[in-house]
Amino acid sequence: MPRILEHELGLTWVMDDAMERGSHALRDEDGRVWLIDPVADDEALTRAAALGPAAGVIQLLDRHDRDCSPLAARLEVPHLRVPDQLPDTPFTAHRVIHNRLWRETALWWPARRALIVAEALGTNDAFALGEPVGVHPMLRLLPPNGLKGFGPEHLLVGHGPPVHGPEVAGQVDRAIARSRHGVPKLLLKLPSLIRGAR
Repeated sequence: MPRILEHELGLTWVMDDAMERGSHALRDEDGRVWLIDPVADDEALTRAAALGPAAGVIQLLDRHDRDCSPLAARLEVPHLRVPDQLPDTPFTAHRVIHNRLWRETALWWPARRALIVAEALGTNDAFALGEPVGVHPMLRLLPPNGLKGFGPEHLLVGHGPPVHGPEVAGQVDRAIARSRHGVPKLLLKLPSLIRGAR
């Protein structure tokens, strides 16, 4: 059973699992709803449908299909997989990582000052290590510097609950700037994270 969190952009649901997978339904100025990295949950999808008609399903990470494809087919909307461009949407796409092992796109919603990130940043314990926002454990030594400087007031992530408010911009930039400093803490915490993921 996920936690369903309503906010001014729409809603987020966070699965009750070790990685706290986060999915989002975002309502744009035209009343269209965009599903971002959705995990299918009946209650969450019912509440997302109440926000307005679905316009598309956006998948931000190549290796985590989640339920994007079947939901797009069911709703008869486009499935936009790791897009480089997003015309006719309120979002701009920004490449985070693009190599043969990891392709990830982040979304910037300038009208709402919202940054949506699938994997490079997270708010769950494995990423944040006691801070509000943290970098993916595998990216700690090579952090996603391209995500600095947006100045978001909303951060929605693929792992953990969203964070909102004027302090979010500083939290994101600090998490990236201090990414390497968290490596010793991550190594100490790794055994408990591995046990929790089983």
